[in-house]
Amino acid sequence: MSARADTMTEQTIIVALGGNALQPESERGDIHQQVAHTRESLGAIVALARDGWRIAVVHGNGPQIGDELLRNELARAEMPPLPLGVLVAGTAGWIGYMIQQSLQNALERAGIDRQVVTLIAQVLVDPEDARSEPTKPVGRSMDAAQAEVLKQELGWTSRMTPGGWHRVVPSPIPTGIVEAGIIRQLVDQGVIVICLGGGGTPVYRDPVLRLEGVDAVIDKDRAAAVLGAAIGAETLLILTNVDGAYRGYGTPAQELLGELTAAQAEAMLEAGEFGAGSMGPKIEAALAFLRAGGRFAHVARLDHGLEAVRGEAGTVLHA
Repeated sequence: MSARADTMTEQTIIVALGGNALQPESERGDIHQQVAHTRESLGAIVALARDGWRIAVVHGNGPQIGDELLRNELARAEMPPLPLGVLVAGTAGWIGYMIQQSLQNALERAGIDRQVVTLIAQVLVDPEDARSEPTKPVGRSMDAAQAEVLKQELGWTSRMTPGGWHRVVPSPIPTGIVEAGIIRQLVDQGVIVICLGGGGTPVYRDPVLRLEGVDAVIDKDRAAAVLGAAIGAETLLILTNVDGAYRGYGTPAQELLGELTAAQAEAMLEAGEFGAGSMGPKIEAALAFLRAGGRFAHVARLDHGLEAVRGEAGTVLHA
């Protein structure tokens, strides 16, 4: 029996939804396609709302922020370009709007009386960390020739990833959520809060100017773990495009790991069992959440979210 088989209601859960779920690599990614995928991605959240969970939704923006950067830079001869941090806040607004409206409609159809709100949240980082080597892939995949052209024409930094060449941007480690207090108040009142879009808008505290923005993109799973600790969430649910964490992923002997203790997961992470650019950051986020007092962290396929929380699917990590 899974450690999560005794699912209880009236607890708080952080649901981390990937930006790739809303804009798959294989599609052009126009707004109609993204709205359609958004509507298809919310079944687990509706089911959790029906079961009485208090919910905060965190979402990524990897494909979307890459497109926004490209639009911004292609138009730079006509309009002043916006910095990366401002574009992150922009994607948090319009992706949040898509999720909010789609979720409101789905809840109404299901006869569930819950309010939904999108909140633009600022995430504290170390400014030196924000100026470190770019590591986070964003946008669409390219071949080597395209990457070189964009490097010469627009100054992009790119690297080879499992999905092809991608632009990379700085990705500092989140240390706190500026709006954690109001997020907790709303969640405790039963409001479903969509926040930390794209991992949240990165900021730092300047001794004179106070809060100041930085140009970076924060990993949404790491931000979700920090939020969970800040608002006292018991559960973190990371929804992705695979069934869970695997031993020997991509090999003929691959094995889905149904349940891991934090110690087991940490040992496997240190041994390189989880991909550095894929499952690794998710396991790191799950471990950070557990260390900060969370009870359960789940990694599951997008359409298996409720089953994962009930201990019937995905991978669950616990102390």
